[in-house]
Amino acid sequence: MATTTERIARREPIDATAPPQKPRKRRKEWLLPAYTGLVIAYLFVPIAIMILFGFNNPAGRYNFQWEGFTLKWYNPTTLLEYEDLNDALINSLTVAIVSTLIATALGTLIALALTRHRFRGRSSLNLGLFLPMASPEVVLGVSLLALFVSINVPLGLVTIIIAHIMFSISFVVVTVKARTSGFDHNLEDAAGDLGADPWTAFWTVTFPLIFPGILAAGLLVFALSIDDYVITSFNAGGATTIPLWVYGASRIGVPPQVNVMGTLLFSLGLLYVIVSLWRGRKAEALAPPVGKG
Repeated sequence: MATTTERIARREPIDATAPPQKPRKRRKEWLLPAYTGLVIAYLFVPIAIMILFGFNNPAGRYNFQWEGFTLKWYNPTTLLEYEDLNDALINSLTVAIVSTLIATALGTLIALALTRHRFRGRSSLNLGLFLPMASPEVVLGVSLLALFVSINVPLGLVTIIIAHIMFSISFVVVTVKARTSGFDHNLEDAAGDLGADPWTAFWTVTFPLIFPGILAAGLLVFALSIDDYVITSFNAGGATTIPLWVYGASRIGVPPQVNVMGTLLFSLGLLYVIVSLWRGRKAEALAPPVGKG
């Protein structure tokens, strides 16, 4: 059957009484939304269960069965009841913060060197940076343990921090490099023409533009560090972090305080995401329309 456009081109009469043809609906339009919903549920259902059991009121230390709602675990006195758990939390935060600061600084410098300069061994360095990301954590943990033992370094918080810095630098370089690769170096030249020295040009022009990539890399390193178990278990010695404590406590029962601390850490990350989205939308609302000054 000829369409309306073809009839007009052929100058054929059009039947005004014929019902208009409805566009065919794309089949399987529900497939992508359904798949996305399943993936989101797979990611967030365990977190929702963790949050839920932070309000559970178990009779003993086992917190695997719902027995009643309570808010007592959010009381600071009850939350900090286990001193060894508090020490593990402090150790985890110390390791995560220190390793994040050092790995982010070193990784950012490496990313800038790889994108701004050409030097001998640059390709080999690019390849070597992906090895820690591609290697199993067991291999990295055993290798670092052998290194520390061979040079007589006592295992503890220092070795954990060194190990976390080692495997985190690669993630920082990849994340920041994605930001610096599209950086317009003419902006730095313009700053130099206006009288800025290289150091001033970096802090006033380069750093603000690549800061979102640096911040994203830092948050990624913090998340990887605070929940790492495999590499930490090989290089911890007598030190204990939250993952190590939870694994040891799981044999006799994980108290609700663990769920509460996990909920608080998750809430901090969620708060940052909400603030970032709010600031982004506010910046878009204040930005002038395209094509207008």
